[in-house]
Amino acid sequence: MNALVTLPIVTSAFGGPDTEQAAHAVHGQSLIPISRPAIGPAEMAAVQTVLESGQLAQGRWVAEFEDAFAAFCGAQHAIAISNGTTALHLALLGHGIGPGDEVITTAFTFIASSNVILYVGARPVFADIEPDTFNIDPDHVERLITPQTKAVLPVDLYGHPADLPRLRSICDKHGLQLIEDASQAHGASIAGRRTGSTGTATFSFYATKNMTTAEGGMITTDNAHVAQVIRRLRSHGSQGVYEHVDMGFNYRMTNISAALGIEQLKRLPELNARRAANAAYLTQNLPKLLTPTTRGDVRHVFHQYTLRIPSGRDEFAAELRKRGIESRVYYPLAVHQQPIYQKLGYGGASLPETERAALEVLSIPVYPGLSQHDLERVARSMSEVWFAVG
Repeated sequence: MNALVTLPIVTSAFGGPDTEQAAHAVHGQSLIPISRPAIGPAEMAAVQTVLESGQLAQGRWVAEFEDAFAAFCGAQHAIAISNGTTALHLALLGHGIGPGDEVITTAFTFIASSNVILYVGARPVFADIEPDTFNIDPDHVERLITPQTKAVLPVDLYGHPADLPRLRSICDKHGLQLIEDASQAHGASIAGRRTGSTGTATFSFYATKNMTTAEGGMITTDNAHVAQVIRRLRSHGSQGVYEHVDMGFNYRMTNISAALGIEQLKRLPELNARRAANAAYLTQNLPKLLTPTTRGDVRHVFHQYTLRIPSGRDEFAAELRKRGIESRVYYPLAVHQQPIYQKLGYGGASLPETERAALEVLSIPVYPGLSQHDLERVARSMSEVWFAVG
């Protein structure tokens, strides 16, 4: 087993470094950050090997990473991409989605999942969420289908897969594409079937994800034609040396990122097991709080450990920080509430469960590098704050 190295950088789930470092002290105690990337000696050695080879751009390490990731997910094809957003963009283009089409998705997620629909000239249509999993509600999805609907784009939020079997059935019934945003659910599964093996799926390897390539993404699919189109589009529409048949993009992954990803993928089951164990400890020791739900046939990989704080959420988070525990709200504004989407005419959307979740959710540390002492501090602080302000 590789030694666990947690880098002294605190990063947000989707953005860059925070202004405060992990070593920052709060009232004499070190701050326990919301997340830390886990990098070990094998990853460092793999990157060093690529650097020494001089073959830094997309090459054999990328191909090896693609093969390994496809096998891990149980998909026929995996295409490495520069990041999770570009992966979503190409997944939509690979399925021919464009102007005049509608894509049903969730507003309770990071904005990229909806923005990519706009990138291709299509229209996002927002379905509400299930209150227990925070994932898209299949019943609402089916009610929103129109003749213009081309695809359904669920997000596996916080590491709990969306109801993919039900969504697959709905898509098959209505002749729609299923494009799964699994950016937060590497290695999660439903009834033993891993994310990335149902329809076309996309993954992000940002620094705080369950596995990382620093920046990077992946698309998995069983559709050979879709895979072929995406491979062309990620490299300027090229199907040969200086032969360009499509208007493509520079969305390639580097060998440096792929080498890191190869080693991270080997450790992903171990890292996910640590997250699950940490989550189990927190749930056991926070009996008074509204802790995360895991459905019976689901393997939740806890990208985030997200509770509901029905009232006083922001005060609760402030009190936690006084005790040296960082927490985050993912997400304080749903996509349809964002200023840009208000300008685009989404202000009238009726998504009561989504809006309630945005007011109540709070994520606390669950990352693999937490020590037993850290876990005890988190649980003790949560209980103290609950009794003080809950």
